[in-house]
Amino acid sequence: MATLLYRWGRTAFRRRWLVTLLWALILGAVGFGAVKAPASSDAGTSFMPGIEAQKAFDLIGQRFPGSDADGATARIVFVAPHGEKVTASGHRTAIDTLVAEAAGEPEVAGAVNPFTARAVSKDGSTAYATVNFKVKADDLTKDDKAALQKAIDQARDSGLTVETGGSALASQPAAGGSSETIGIVLAAVVLLITFGSLAAAGLPLLTAVVGVGVSMAAILALGSALGLSLTSGTLATMVGLAVGIDYALFVVSRYREERAAGHAPREAAGLAVGTAGSAVVFAGLTVIIALAGLAVVDVPMLTKMGLCAAGAVAVAVLVALTLVPALLGMWPNAVLSRAVRKRGRMARTVDNAGARWARFVLRRPVAVLLACVAGLGALALPATHLQMGMPGDESKPVSTTERRAYDALAHGFGAGFNGPLTIVVDAKGAADPKAAVTEITQEIRATHGVVSVSPARFDRAGDTALVSAVPATGPNTEDTKSLVKTIRAERPGLERRTGATFEVTGTTAMNIDIAQALQDALVPYLAVIVGLALVLLLVVFRSVLVPVKAAFGFLLSVLAALGAVVAVFQWGWGAGLLGVEQTGPIMSLMPIFLVGIVFGLAMDYEVFLVARMREAYVHGDRAPQAVETGFRHSARVVVAAAVIMIAVFSAFIGSGESMIKTIGFGLAVAVLLDAFVVRMALVPAVLALLGDKAWWLPRRLDRLLPRVDVEGAGLTTSPAHGTEPTDTETAPQEPART
Repeated sequence: MATLLYRWGRTAFRRRWLVTLLWALILGAVGFGAVKAPASSDAGTSFMPGIEAQKAFDLIGQRFPGSDADGATARIVFVAPHGEKVTASGHRTAIDTLVAEAAGEPEVAGAVNPFTARAVSKDGSTAYATVNFKVKADDLTKDDKAALQKAIDQARDSGLTVETGGSALASQPAAGGSSETIGIVLAAVVLLITFGSLAAAGLPLLTAVVGVGVSMAAILALGSALGLSLTSGTLATMVGLAVGIDYALFVVSRYREERAAGHAPREAAGLAVGTAGSAVVFAGLTVIIALAGLAVVDVPMLTKMGLCAAGAVAVAVLVALTLVPALLGMWPNAVLSRAVRKRGRMARTVDNAGARWARFVLRRPVAVLLACVAGLGALALPATHLQMGMPGDESKPVSTTERRAYDALAHGFGAGFNGPLTIVVDAKGAADPKAAVTEITQEIRATHGVVSVSPARFDRAGDTALVSAVPATGPNTEDTKSLVKTIRAERPGLERRTGATFEVTGTTAMNIDIAQALQDALVPYLAVIVGLALVLLLVVFRSVLVPVKAAFGFLLSVLAALGAVVAVFQWGWGAGLLGVEQTGPIMSLMPIFLVGIVFGLAMDYEVFLVARMREAYVHGDRAPQAVETGFRHSARVVVAAAVIMIAVFSAFIGSGESMIKTIGFGLAVAVLLDAFVVRMALVPAVLALLGDKAWWLPRRLDRLLPRVDVEGAGLTTSPAHGTEPTDTETAPQEPART
């Protein structure tokens, strides 16, 4: 592996103009495809096959073909001024006019008047009208939305407060761009401090932007064909930018180090790609495994998000192995610090903060290990109170009309009104379908926690009915979850008595089922990604205990990060500082997604840091000395890489989309804990306690495992190594070490 990548790096350095031109052509081609491709649709990405709510949803589509469950809807909420009622003549006229105008639009399937549908609160202060469209929300034109918005504005002129919910006029989160910009600026500052050179700081940023550009353009080009969502692209940008900067950072840092050892530019580029590039390949593979492994969960949206982000990581790896050495060939001396260029010779690092920290840990391994485990364990405690759900309009800022509509309905009709349960009664097997539906409806109405049940609506055949049940509690409460379980528990007895069966669906039931399914899938998912990564690390480090230690450290950091997410987004600790206006259950997708991404990134730092220790050990250092050597050469760069990732992820906390905000916070905290507590403290403490046993591998297993030479041992004996053709660019050099 190291020898192959060594040659690859030398070739990219020599053919720098060709390599750069190829990447420019790739970027231009996918960019052209993105511009010409139709817009992608986010519809249906949150549904999950196999759960009861999804089966019931599909049954509705089969038995009620006239009602498109995917059609856009708008729920228009009217609130009368204080002390007045919506039934007053002036207010009623304004509402009737709005409903009539909405019903006359060509794309509207129907508009339900609140006065005929009994959609007026008991105190008369609140009412709502429902507008159903023939097409999906993404297919509505600006004119369709503008016509409805005009009618709403006219109703407001009567003195009514009018707010809208539903998908038809849903406000979209602010377009991406600012988060990425903030992350890049922060990363630039860290790189400049780390390298002391504008060129060295700018090169990782430039190559990362190229990689993200290729990835995002590809996602946009394929978005419509593959059903990729905006969230998929945002996550790919987040992860691709972070790893793209880090991977380039490690190659550039190793290049500077090899130049310090006295190697000419082209040789230094080959050695950097052969050693640091090998670590980049395997670090990238661990991230790709973690992200692509999300397919195990069998949530279409999660699978697409994971694959898009995995593709972005793969592009980042290719960029680091090809475009980075090519650009180094264009500016071989510019990436060196100004002090080095001015001084005329390369300074070799004998001692630094990384080495001193390693010696500190090596002297006190037990105390450091216990402190790390205790601290991370304490941070993980809130995770034991994790509540999962899918927050809706109630989690949006109060500045949005959806949030105000949600609050108005909850105030006028009760908290459960925003999360009604839809019951689909299949009475095909019943002797008297209508009698069976009536008995089931009465049983549900009598269930504790149900406020009201709508009259049954039958299909054309008269053997299937739809019933809407309003809970007494809000959609994301534990009481509502218990109510859904209670209703489903009544099913066997009702089936025996009536010969009919039923299923519970609707947004609330769908979210409950998704949360449960994701919780059940977490252990199998962990088993798959941890198992594959352990095998990969076993091959990389040729050790049994190092991969096990890596997995243990990951579990500590991810549980601590999840505990921090619960403390902020569920308990509300410091939520105001992050712009979280409404706390509540953690999004169902968040824990499993956090596990996947954090596992990949944690293994990144494990590979970069421990690979250098392994390299020193293979080249003759004793076990403690190898730990110190690894820290001397890698600690500063790993810290810089971690700070960059934290900066990039933290920038996404300002996103208007709650899922991206939560993921950005969770990833930033996870990287902080994993890099600075686990990898910088726990790892050297464990290796100090293990000594030479850390690198133990059974002989039989040693013979079976392939040798990939990540540490670059083959480069010292390779015939190509040391054969240095004349370079057109030269730089101040120090005599080669003896």
